[in-house]
Amino acid sequence: MCRFLAWIGTPRYLDDLVLNQEQSLVEQSRNALIGKTPINADGFGLAWYPQRQEPCFYKDTNPAWSDANLKQLAHHTQSGLFLAHVRASTGTATSRNNCHPFGKDNWCFMHNGQAGGHEQIRQRLDGKIPAGHYTHRFGATESEAIFLIAHGEGLDADPIGAMGRAVMHVEALSRENGAVPFMRFAACWSNGKKLFAARYASDRFAPSLYYRVGCDGIIVSSEPLDADQSEWSEIAPSSAIETDGLEVVAHSFLVEDAQEKSDVGDRCRSNRTIV
Repeated sequence: MCRFLAWIGTPRYLDDLVLNQEQSLVEQSRNALIGKTPINADGFGLAWYPQRQEPCFYKDTNPAWSDANLKQLAHHTQSGLFLAHVRASTGTATSRNNCHPFGKDNWCFMHNGQAGGHEQIRQRLDGKIPAGHYTHRFGATESEAIFLIAHGEGLDADPIGAMGRAVMHVEALSRENGAVPFMRFAACWSNGKKLFAARYASDRFAPSLYYRVGCDGIIVSSEPLDADQSEWSEIAPSSAIETDGLEVVAHSFLVEDAQEKSDVGDRCRSNRTIV
């Protein structure tokens, strides 16, 4: 599995969260406290929004704790919206193209989880990516495929619903041809204006996901960045949030059993609640 965090709010230096917290993302890369894999050393990545509409990316295959360029870049780069990820591969190669976050146009996306039997469904999974988006298929992960399938499901107009439908498509393939767990999914994505996050699993082991609301913005993270867990809210399984950095809106993220219905659009619905 993997670890990630995201920030939206007043511009701040990336190293404040990536490096300088008690349980910073770099600390999680070598000693994650929650989750199945304590070591996340199969590459890392950053995506941040500067003054341009599209995000800027920095990725490498080194463990995050050993990359001097990461320390320099994070220390000198400030942004009001950024995503950061450390990877623990579930089978695909350790390569830059397989490192998160993934990007297309103004969107970026990162994921912690897996689709069971990925090697058995990989060819059919690629077939779910619309032709117009396939030129952005640079790596081999199911994570990148989910992101591109979501674009085909209308990510611009329906960011949470489209992502839910993409997850459902991939879970359906896994149920037909893969292996358990069919789907485990904790993810965070952004269009440069808002931040979205969701948590789901086909079994009872949804990957961890938390957020914290502060006076200057909102953090989303795979695990709390400090010992004061009272300040952190857990995102419940089959739930999603969206935030502009000021308020958090909660949604249901319901991906029903793909064998029960044939209408994909009916299987993911979003109920809006301010929290």
